[in-house]
Amino acid sequence: MSTELLFLKDAYQKTGLATVIAHTSEGGVVLDKSLFYATSGGQPGDSGTLCWDNSEMVVATTIKVDRGAIALVPVDGQSLPPVGTEVSMELDWSKRHGHMRVHTALHLLSVVIPSPVSGGSIGAEKGRLDFNMPDAPEDKAVLQAQLQSLIDQDLPVLADSITNEELEANPGLVKTMSVSPPRGTGHIRLIRIGEGGAQVDLQPCGGTHVTRTGEIGKIRLGKVEKKGKVNRRIYLHLEA
Repeated sequence: MSTELLFLKDAYQKTGLATVIAHTSEGGVVLDKSLFYATSGGQPGDSGTLCWDNSEMVVATTIKVDRGAIALVPVDGQSLPPVGTEVSMELDWSKRHGHMRVHTALHLLSVVIPSPVSGGSIGAEKGRLDFNMPDAPEDKAVLQAQLQSLIDQDLPVLADSITNEELEANPGLVKTMSVSPPRGTGHIRLIRIGEGGAQVDLQPCGGTHVTRTGEIGKIRLGKVEKKGKVNRRIYLHLEA
Protein backbone atom coordinates (compact mmCIF):
# COMPACT_ATOMS: atom_id res chain seq x y z
CA MET A 1 0.00 0.00 0.00
CA SER A 2 1.61 3.24 -1.12
CA THR A 3 0.49 6.69 -2.15
CA GLU A 4 1.61 8.53 -5.29
CA LEU A 5 2.90 11.92 -4.12
CA LEU A 6 1.40 14.40 -6.56
CA PHE A 7 2.75 17.39 -4.63
CA LEU A 8 6.30 16.41 -5.58
CA LYS A 9 5.40 16.56 -9.27
CA ASP A 10 3.52 19.85 -9.06
CA ALA A 11 3.35 21.75 -5.77
CA TYR A 12 0.86 24.16 -7.37
CA GLN A 13 -1.82 21.57 -8.17
CA LYS A 14 -4.79 22.52 -6.01
CA THR A 15 -7.44 19.96 -7.02
CA GLY A 16 -7.49 16.42 -8.35
CA LEU A 17 -9.12 12.99 -8.28
CA ALA A 18 -8.01 9.95 -6.26
CA THR A 19 -9.35 6.62 -5.02
CA VAL A 20 -9.65 5.55 -1.39
CA ILE A 21 -7.52 2.41 -0.89
CA ALA A 22 -7.71 2.00 2.89
CA HIS A 23 -8.80 3.34 6.25
CA THR A 24 -6.33 3.43 9.12
CA SER A 25 -7.12 2.06 12.57
CA GLU A 26 -6.96 5.64 13.86
CA GLY A 27 -9.65 6.81 11.44
CA GLY A 28 -7.56 8.24 8.60
CA VAL A 29 -8.15 7.91 4.86
CA VAL A 30 -5.42 6.52 2.58
CA LEU A 31 -5.61 7.46 -1.11
CA ASP A 32 -3.85 5.98 -4.11
CA LYS A 33 -2.52 9.47 -4.91
CA SER A 34 -2.40 12.66 -2.90
CA LEU A 35 -2.10 16.41 -3.34
CA PHE A 36 -1.78 16.65 0.44
CA TYR A 37 1.72 16.86 1.93
CA ALA A 38 2.26 14.73 5.04
CA THR A 39 3.85 16.24 8.15
CA SER A 40 7.63 15.89 7.88
CA GLY A 41 10.86 17.82 8.25
CA GLY A 42 9.28 20.71 10.14
CA GLN A 43 6.59 21.29 7.48
CA PRO A 44 3.01 20.69 8.68
CA GLY A 45 0.63 18.35 6.92
CA ASP A 46 -1.82 19.88 4.48
CA SER A 47 -5.51 20.39 5.12
CA GLY A 48 -8.47 20.78 2.77
CA THR A 49 -11.50 18.74 1.71
CA LEU A 50 -12.50 15.47 0.05
CA CYS A 51 -15.79 15.35 -1.85
CA TRP A 52 -17.77 12.34 -3.15
CA ASP A 53 -21.42 11.48 -3.88
CA ASN A 54 -22.77 14.73 -2.39
CA SER A 55 -20.69 14.11 0.74
CA GLU A 56 -17.67 15.97 2.10
CA MET A 57 -14.87 15.26 4.57
CA VAL A 58 -12.86 18.14 5.98
CA VAL A 59 -9.17 17.21 6.26
CA ALA A 60 -7.54 18.50 9.44
CA THR A 61 -4.00 17.37 8.61
CA THR A 62 -2.03 14.72 6.73
CA ILE A 63 0.44 12.21 8.19
CA LYS A 64 2.74 9.42 7.08
CA VAL A 65 1.71 5.82 7.71
CA ASP A 66 3.28 2.47 6.88
CA ARG A 67 4.95 1.39 3.64
CA GLY A 68 5.08 4.68 1.80
CA ALA A 69 1.43 5.59 2.30
CA ILE A 70 0.03 8.79 3.74
CA ALA A 71 -3.27 9.27 5.53
CA LEU A 72 -5.65 12.21 5.58
CA VAL A 73 -6.87 12.86 9.12
CA PRO A 74 -10.47 14.13 9.27
CA VAL A 75 -11.82 16.80 11.55
CA ASP A 76 -13.57 15.13 14.49
CA GLY A 77 -17.02 13.79 13.64
CA GLN A 78 -16.51 13.61 9.88
CA SER A 79 -17.74 10.61 7.87
CA LEU A 80 -15.10 8.77 5.81
CA PRO A 81 -15.47 7.96 2.12
CA PRO A 82 -15.72 4.16 1.71
CA VAL A 83 -12.79 2.16 0.39
CA GLY A 84 -12.95 2.06 -3.40
CA THR A 85 -14.65 5.45 -3.70
CA GLU A 86 -13.33 8.03 -6.13
CA VAL A 87 -12.96 11.37 -4.35
CA SER A 88 -12.22 14.92 -5.42
CA MET A 89 -9.35 16.50 -3.49
CA GLU A 90 -9.11 20.22 -2.79
CA LEU A 91 -6.21 21.74 -0.88
CA ASP A 92 -6.45 24.59 1.57
CA TRP A 93 -4.29 26.50 -0.91
CA SER A 94 -3.77 29.66 1.13
CA LYS A 95 -2.25 27.61 3.95
CA ARG A 96 -0.12 25.44 1.63
CA HIS A 97 1.18 28.42 -0.34
CA GLY A 98 2.17 30.07 2.93
CA HIS A 99 4.12 26.94 3.86
CA MET A 100 5.87 27.01 0.47
CA ARG A 101 6.88 30.67 0.81
CA VAL A 102 8.12 30.26 4.38
CA HIS A 103 9.95 27.01 3.57
CA THR A 104 11.92 28.53 0.70
CA ALA A 105 12.66 31.63 2.79
CA LEU A 106 14.10 29.42 5.55
CA HIS A 107 16.41 27.74 3.04
CA LEU A 108 17.69 31.21 2.18
CA LEU A 109 18.02 32.10 5.86
CA SER A 110 20.43 29.18 6.15
CA VAL A 111 22.46 30.83 3.38
CA VAL A 112 22.86 34.21 5.11
CA ILE A 113 23.56 32.44 8.42
CA PRO A 114 26.05 29.71 7.42
CA SER A 115 25.89 27.79 10.70
CA PRO A 116 24.62 24.22 11.22
CA VAL A 117 20.83 24.04 11.60
CA SER A 118 19.71 22.09 14.67
CA GLY A 119 15.95 22.40 14.19
CA GLY A 120 13.16 24.29 12.52
CA SER A 121 9.45 24.78 12.08
CA ILE A 122 7.28 26.03 9.21
CA GLY A 123 3.97 27.84 9.44
CA ALA A 124 1.74 29.59 6.93
CA GLU A 125 2.80 33.07 8.07
CA LYS A 126 6.06 32.51 9.91
CA GLY A 127 8.76 29.95 10.60
CA ARG A 128 11.96 29.56 12.52
CA LEU A 129 15.35 27.90 12.39
CA ASP A 130 17.55 26.87 15.29
CA PHE A 131 21.22 27.40 14.62
CA ASN A 132 24.20 25.81 16.32
CA MET A 133 25.87 29.13 17.12
CA PRO A 134 27.03 30.27 20.58
CA ASP A 135 26.46 33.99 20.02
CA ALA A 136 23.46 35.87 18.69
CA PRO A 137 23.85 37.62 15.32
CA GLU A 138 25.51 41.00 15.74
CA ASP A 139 23.19 42.94 13.43
CA LYS A 140 19.79 41.44 12.64
CA ALA A 141 18.94 44.32 10.30
CA VAL A 142 21.93 43.50 8.10
CA LEU A 143 20.91 39.84 7.95
CA GLN A 144 17.36 40.81 7.03
CA ALA A 145 18.63 43.05 4.23
CA GLN A 146 20.88 40.27 2.89
CA LEU A 147 18.00 37.81 2.97
CA GLN A 148 15.59 40.21 1.28
CA SER A 149 18.20 40.86 -1.41
CA LEU A 150 18.38 37.14 -2.22
CA ILE A 151 14.60 36.94 -2.36
CA ASP A 152 14.35 39.98 -4.63
CA GLN A 153 16.78 38.44 -7.13
CA ASP A 154 13.85 36.19 -8.11
CA LEU A 155 16.09 33.12 -8.35
CA PRO A 156 14.65 29.88 -9.73
CA VAL A 157 13.92 27.11 -7.21
CA LEU A 158 14.46 23.69 -8.78
CA ALA A 159 14.12 20.07 -7.67
CA ASP A 160 16.94 17.65 -8.46
CA SER A 161 18.18 14.35 -7.03
CA ILE A 162 21.33 12.45 -6.21
CA THR A 163 22.02 8.89 -5.17
CA ASN A 164 22.62 7.80 -1.58
CA GLU A 165 26.26 7.22 -2.49
CA GLU A 166 26.64 10.72 -3.93
CA LEU A 167 25.22 12.22 -0.75
CA GLU A 168 27.58 10.15 1.39
CA ALA A 169 30.44 11.57 -0.68
CA ASN A 170 29.13 15.13 -0.16
CA PRO A 171 28.05 15.33 3.50
CA GLY A 172 28.30 19.12 3.43
CA LEU A 173 25.01 19.24 1.51
CA VAL A 174 23.16 18.31 4.70
CA LYS A 175 22.66 21.49 6.73
CA THR A 176 20.03 20.23 9.15
CA MET A 177 21.49 18.26 12.04
CA SER A 178 18.08 17.19 13.43
CA VAL A 179 16.48 15.82 10.26
CA SER A 180 18.00 13.05 8.14
CA PRO A 181 17.44 13.21 4.36
CA PRO A 182 14.76 10.71 3.26
CA ARG A 183 16.35 7.49 2.04
CA GLY A 184 14.94 4.20 0.82
CA THR A 185 14.29 4.90 -2.86
CA GLY A 186 17.94 4.98 -3.90
CA HIS A 187 17.69 8.67 -4.74
CA ILE A 188 17.51 11.72 -2.50
CA ARG A 189 15.62 14.83 -3.54
CA LEU A 190 17.55 18.09 -3.59
CA ILE A 191 16.28 21.66 -3.70
CA ARG A 192 18.51 24.01 -5.70
CA ILE A 193 18.10 27.79 -5.46
CA GLY A 194 19.69 29.64 -8.37
CA GLU A 195 21.45 28.15 -11.35
CA GLY A 196 25.04 27.98 -12.56
CA GLY A 197 27.17 30.79 -11.16
CA ALA A 198 24.06 32.29 -9.54
CA GLN A 199 23.36 29.18 -7.43
CA VAL A 200 23.13 30.14 -3.76
CA ASP A 201 21.89 26.95 -2.09
CA LEU A 202 21.62 23.20 -2.60
CA GLN A 203 20.38 20.83 0.09
CA PRO A 204 18.31 17.67 0.55
CA CYS A 205 14.62 18.39 1.10
CA GLY A 206 11.34 16.54 0.63
CA GLY A 207 9.06 19.53 1.18
CA THR A 208 7.16 21.91 -1.07
CA HIS A 209 8.61 25.19 -2.35
CA VAL A 210 7.77 28.14 -4.55
CA THR A 211 9.25 28.08 -8.06
CA ARG A 212 11.02 31.45 -7.76
CA THR A 213 12.29 33.32 -4.70
CA GLY A 214 10.46 36.51 -5.69
CA GLU A 215 7.20 34.76 -4.84
CA ILE A 216 8.19 34.84 -1.16
CA GLY A 217 7.66 38.61 -1.06
CA LYS A 218 8.71 40.80 1.84
CA ILE A 219 9.97 39.18 5.03
CA ARG A 220 10.90 40.30 8.51
CA LEU A 221 13.29 38.64 10.93
CA GLY A 222 11.70 38.45 14.35
CA LYS A 223 13.08 37.75 17.78
CA VAL A 224 16.25 35.80 18.45
CA GLU A 225 16.00 33.39 21.39
CA LYS A 226 18.72 31.58 23.27
CA LYS A 227 17.86 27.87 23.36
CA GLY A 228 20.84 26.37 25.12
CA LYS A 229 24.54 27.01 25.42
CA VAL A 230 25.27 26.93 21.69
CA ASN A 231 21.83 27.34 20.17
CA ARG A 232 20.02 30.40 18.79
CA ARG A 233 16.45 30.35 17.48
CA ILE A 234 15.63 32.92 14.81
CA TYR A 235 12.08 33.65 13.68
CA LEU A 236 11.10 34.72 10.17
CA HIS A 237 7.78 36.37 9.28
CA LEU A 238 6.03 36.96 5.95
CA GLU A 239 5.05 40.62 5.78
CA ALA A 240 2.29 40.30 3.17
